[in-house]
Amino acid sequence: MNNVGEQDKKVRFTFGVVALLIGLFIAGAIWLKVVLFVVAGAAIGTALLNFCPAYKLLGINTCAIKSKD
Repeated sequence: MNNVGEQDKKVRFTFGVVALLIGLFIAGAIWLKVVLFVVAGAAIGTALLNFCPAYKLLGINTCAIKSKD
């Protein structure tokens, strides 16, 4: 039940790490830190699980199609 491809996974993971670092070291307001941590958790989580619930609802699949040889 994977719907997140390799390229998508790399982008999500990188975005999540950047959001996490901004939340830890740059963001000042508590509400902004919380938002960044939630966004980072969602991005990193979907990258590690190879599954995105929003993609499932929208019928999107960025996984490469495997050919049978």
